[in-house]
Amino acid sequence: FRILIMGRANAGKTTILQRVCNTTDKPEIFNGEGEKVDATVVQGSLKCGYHNIEDELVFKSNQRFVFHDSHGFEAGSEGEFDMMKEFVMDRAKTTKLDKRIHAIW
Repeated sequence: FRILIMGRANAGKTTILQRVCNTTDKPEIFNGEGEKVDATVVQGSLKCGYHNIEDELVFKSNQRFVFHDSHGFEAGSEGEFDMMKEFVMDRAKTTKLDKRIHAIW
């Protein structure tokens, strides 16, 4: 089940996902090709609220859910909004059901 979570930068999106998945662990991060990303490489950008929307966040406690974290939406941030729209449209067009977005939160 693939979910896109949206919200402002540093609004607690990852914390909400941890609660949903009943864990305090950080998610494992996979790039768009399914390759595991070294968390230390992206750690600085995560703290600043910058995420690659293509990255997949998976918690070990509930691996059936794949989350995508939008860039933080700030007032007047058309670029982030356009990037999110393109991501959703691309996922809607795919014929692979497991790659589609099943929910947007």
